[in-house]
Parts: sequence; C-alpha cells; structure tokens
Amino acid sequence: MDYGNMVGESFEYAKEAVIGKWNKWIMLIIATILLGIPLAGYSLKVLRGDKPAPEVSDWGTLFIDGIKYMIIVLIYMIPALIVLFVVVGASALSTMSSNPSVAMAAISGILFGLLLFFIIAVITAIFAIIGVVRFARTGNMGEAFNFSEILGTIGKIGWVPYIIALVVLFVVQMIIAIIVTIIMMIPYLGFIIYLCLMSPIMLFQTRYICQMYDSVGAL
Repeated sequence: MDYGNMVGESFEYAKEAVIGKWNKWIMLIIATILLGIPLAGYSLKVLRGDKPAPEVSDWGTLFIDGIKYMIIVLIYMIPALIVLFVVVGASALSTMSSNPSVAMAAISGILFGLLLFFIIAVITAIFAIIGVVRFARTGNMGEAFNFSEILGTIGKIGWVPYIIALVVLFVVQMIIAIIVTIIMMIPYLGFIIYLCLMSPIMLFQTRYICQMYDSVGAL
C-alpha cells in the first residue's frame, strides 16, 4: 500500500472537486451549514468510488443517507459513551467529596475512564470505518455491522497495513486540525474560512478511506 501516493491522490481529488467549481463548493458549504447531515450523505457517494467527485444533487437522498450515516456512527459509539458517562461521570461526582482521599481516587477514576474511553473508541473506529464503506457500497445499514465481512476485508488489506494507513490519516488530520485551529483565531473571517474548508477536508479523508478499501478490490 503506497501511503504517500494515497495522501497525494486524495488531496488532488479534493482540490479538483472544488477549485474552479464554485457552484459545487457553495453547495458543499450549504451542506456543511445544515448540521453536516447532507455533507455526511454526500461523503457516501465518495465512498462508493465516484471519480471525479460527484455533483451535489438530490438533497432529499443526501439528508436521508446522512441521517443513516450518523445513526451507524452513534451505534458504534455506544460502548465508548457508556464508559464516558458511567465511569467518568461517577468519578466526576466523587471529586466534590470533602474527603481528600476520595477526591484523589475520583480523579484517578476519571483518568482511567478517559483512557478506557479512548481505547474503546479507537477499537470501534477500526471496525466502523470499514462498516461505513460497506453501507455506502451496498445501501444496507445491516452491512455496516456485518463483522464477519468487516474482519474479512481487514484481513485482505492486512492488519498491519490497515493500522499504518489509519495512523497516516490520523497524523495528516492532526496537521490539518492545527492549521484550521490557527485560522479560526482570525476574528470573524476565521469562521468563514473554516466553513469553506470543511468540505474539502471531508473529501480528502473520505477519498483516502475509499482508496484504502479498494486496495484489495473489496465489495
């Protein structure tokens, strides 16, 4: 798997989708403003392997697909959220105790809960990414949780190449996040630029995932 080429091709894909195509870019910005729901629906088109990036059309379908996408993500997040609310929440309440030893134990509980939350979130994300692509390709929400097929796909890609690919994507996303954060510090104009950048960033990461998935000719 050529990670550098995947990153470069994904940037080029995102650039070609919006630069000089102002109508499409404006539609994507509107999709972002509408709670990101139609933007999530649009990302499924990209995950289907459409190249170049498809036009922004059929808003009803975009909304419906976007809602389905968010439901899938929410279901995958349930285990991590349970840990966050139960372990971290209970520990946070204990920090208000007047007993110093209880308060210190509560802080330790919060740190442990946050660590557990992070671990579970990472594990579920590994499966959710492939699951969402399967949903995009089949249109069947059940396929997003077809763990035998998900494991089969990861096995074809190779666990090590797959994890490395996700780490590369994470590093690039962190760099982008830092740049966007700096831009957002610009009064007023920063938020406008942020709205304009959200869709190209989505196009980049979605196209990257699509390439990773298609590297083994999966469904």
